[in-house]
Amino acid sequence: MSTIEKVQEEVLIEEQVEKNHEIVLYNDDVNTFDHVINCLVRICKHTSEQAEQCAIIVHYTGKCAVKTGSIEELKPQCSRLLDAGLSAVIE
Repeated sequence: MSTIEKVQEEVLIEEQVEKNHEIVLYNDDVNTFDHVINCLVRICKHTSEQAEQCAIIVHYTGKCAVKTGSIEELKPQCSRLLDAGLSAVIE
C-alpha cells in the first residue's frame, strides 16, 4: 500500500469516527419570522430563501436543524442565536 493510499484511508476512518452535530432551532411564540430569518442569515450564513424555509419548518413542525458541523464550530453560533432570543440547542 502506498503512502498516499494509507493517508487517504486514515482520513476516511477519521471522517467516519467524527460525529457531526447540529443546531436545532425550536418554535416559540415570541420571535417574528423576520427576526428569525435575519438571525439565520447573519449568524448561520443562510441565504434568505434557506432562512425563510427553516423559519416556516420551525413554525409548522416545532423545530428544524439549521446548521450541521463539529461541536467546536457550532457552539459560538448557537450562543449567538440564544443571545438573539431564539430557542436553540446543539444535538
